[in-house]
Amino acid sequence: MTWLVVGLGNPGDKYAATRHNVGQMVIDELVSRHNVKLSSHKSRTHIAAFKLGVGVDAHPVIVAKSQSFMNETGGPIKALANFYSVEPQKIIALHDELDIPFAAIRTKFAGGDNGHNGLKSMTSAFGTAEYYRVRLGIGRPMGQQDPADFVLKAFSKIEQKDLAEFIVRGADVVESLINNGLELTQTRYNS
Repeated sequence: MTWLVVGLGNPGDKYAATRHNVGQMVIDELVSRHNVKLSSHKSRTHIAAFKLGVGVDAHPVIVAKSQSFMNETGGPIKALANFYSVEPQKIIALHDELDIPFAAIRTKFAGGDNGHNGLKSMTSAFGTAEYYRVRLGIGRPMGQQDPADFVLKAFSKIEQKDLAEFIVRGADVVESLINNGLELTQTRYNS
């Protein structure tokens, strides 16, 4: 069974290094680690494919970055899932999470969107919230800063010191989720 791993974010260089695109940063790490290249797909996504594991137990994996804005993510991801016949229960959405401290990671299956427009769009497009989420903590803004502005800013200098390790752990979590399942992954990585 093929897995579809989706990094939520906004397209273009303007947004590439922002907190909202941390899920896409994890996709870049997976692409690099498996020595594949992203290419354009007719579903308005950039995708790459690889196998996770060895032999007959290897899992086919497609990683994707939507090329539409966050609040319109659902359509392209649904089109991609349809193209590869992937059920929502085999989709992992990687997304920024305001309610988790910076660099903490939580995994879960299904649930609400917690005000996240990318998840809201996916749930609407699929007609179900029954897909996996890797929630990548970005923390809340200090003071009176609007969360909508905060997520569209780059990580602070202090955060950038730990960002690479955070992204690597995000990729480790994805691989663990596919290879070992939710419970073991939560035990090992939910911080």
